[in-house]
Amino acid sequence: MKNTKTICILGVLTALYVVLSAFCKVNLIGNIMLDFGYVAFAVALCQFGPIGAVVGVVGCALESILFSAYGFSISWVVANALIGIGFGLACKYTENIWVRIAAMLMASLVGLLGAKTGIECVLYSIPLAVKIPKNAVAWVADSAMMVFGILLAPKLKLK
Repeated sequence: MKNTKTICILGVLTALYVVLSAFCKVNLIGNIMLDFGYVAFAVALCQFGPIGAVVGVVGCALESILFSAYGFSISWVVANALIGIGFGLACKYTENIWVRIAAMLMASLVGLLGAKTGIECVLYSIPLAVKIPKNAVAWVADSAMMVFGILLAPKLKLK
């Protein structure tokens, strides 16, 4: 019964990620936005640990396929998988808000500035000097949304 409940909650959080990512964005610079879907992603990771990565991975894939003008983005899916695994593992072992924020920042740094930047530079032949500043802004924006999710998660009793 507990597994069924977990699957259902993760499904609802994935749907919430898709809706928030598709319709609740604030444009910052160019095509970089504050993406409220990352709040649902952070809540899933705080509540369920690394299995919550499914929310960011599946949610990102669905949102990009269904709503993005740029189509499916493997770089965002890989970045979300790395964020989910790294940050999710930290959430599994600690409930300390500050440790969770630090872990999220480090996992996001690896996912967004590491993997996402590398994949986009290789796939699209974009110079590092162009991608790093853009992805740094995306890192700050997505991290801000995830901090909100980290602060919200303890208030929710999803398990």
